[in-house]
Amino acid sequence: MPAADLRADTTAIASGADYRLDVGRAWDFRLPSGGVIMTAALRAAAAAIADPAMRLLSATAIFCEPIHPGPVVITPTVLRRGASAIQTRTWLRAEGSSGCEVIATFARDRSGPDVVARRAPDVPPPEACADLLAGGAPMTRARFFDNLECRLARGVAPWGEGYAAGPARALRWFRYQHPQREAGTLDRLALPPIADTMPGALTHAIGPSDYRFYAPSVDLTLHVVDDTDREWILIDAFLGRAVNGWATGRAEIWDDRGKYLGAATQTMYLRTVTGDPPIVDASGHDR
Repeated sequence: MPAADLRADTTAIASGADYRLDVGRAWDFRLPSGGVIMTAALRAAAAAIADPAMRLLSATAIFCEPIHPGPVVITPTVLRRGASAIQTRTWLRAEGSSGCEVIATFARDRSGPDVVARRAPDVPPPEACADLLAGGAPMTRARFFDNLECRLARGVAPWGEGYAAGPARALRWFRYQHPQREAGTLDRLALPPIADTMPGALTHAIGPSDYRFYAPSVDLTLHVVDDTDREWILIDAFLGRAVNGWATGRAEIWDDRGKYLGAATQTMYLRTVTGDPPIVDASGHDR
């Protein structure tokens, strides 16, 4: 089955002041990916702005209720239209649902300092890393991964030989099978779906266990500060803490030439699928 095209699946049709979209199942975990839903809302906001010079700078999505497959209505509102930046609020929901709210800032490039402040993680290039989706790996049970290439940049896959509890960190390379480009560079609106993969850091912290969980987003925040013409993107995700059925994570986003593109944070709702929730102290592991 051919890979889904994120742009096509997240581009809504204008209907008066609103936009309408039929959310499919191609980007499911158990339900449609929160990052993909965020991208759909941001595309509607960008369409309402109607200025290609204004590109995504930051956004926060609040998931008030799970978004199920089916028709949704998207209502973008321009809160402020300035010379350098535009702020928007977008409501995406099914009929009778509170859905998802996305607050975003779109901005144009300006003159300013160019400071490199972070060094990329020391990991092998994607072609030298293990394919996380090969041979019927458990990740392939989620339709979301049918549309991506995914390689493990550090450590052992949770189903691999020698897997052990380790740092609360997951470093993974992602590439869309259907390239997501905008004016010669990676589309910034293609970043939310791959940033919405931070629960992997919790999996690595727990290590081998009969405990299985599902981690829908309560909120997802993305900051984008630079562009890349590359296709492979590294998501370096850290778990901050998991307790009382909730967890928080953060991630840095890099391309395969070591360029820092942005960062993300996520609050997760932890739902047990099988097993007993473990008690783990992963703080002593070397990151």
